Amino acid sequence: MATIFTKIAEGEIPSFKVAESEDFYAFLDINPLAEGHTLVIPRKTETDYIFNLDADTYAGLWNFASKVARAVKAAIPCKRVGVAVLGMEVPHTHIHLVPLQTEGDMDFRKEKLKLTEERFAAIAASISREFKNL
Repeated sequence: MATIFTKIAEGEIPSFKVAESEDFYAFLDINPLAEGHTLVIPRKTETDYIFNLDADTYAGLWNFASKVARAVKAAIPCKRVGVAVLGMEVPHTHIHLVPLQTEGDMDFRKEKLKLTEERFAAIAASISREFKNL
């Protein structure tokens, strides 16, 4: 049974895509901690735990996430882009990239932002443009 993230990467479920390659997919978190909060996933594996990925997928995922993080930072005014790998809510390896002004912005227990579809689309387009320019 495919995970929700696999269905998103395959286009079965809509998402606000910011970047993709043959092996990886990045899209906005629909319950973001901050504007530009992006999830990065491997396309070809539904491994639940990042440290169970094969070495090539693991390295490729981090390389792709690094490029996405640079695009997020270029598109969203922030001091840093924080990184988290929790994997507790969806059984599909994913990296959270969160624009930060302070360390407290990375608290997953805080209330999530409520954004309009139009705002999500504008943010995704901005990050995607920056990604393509890297």
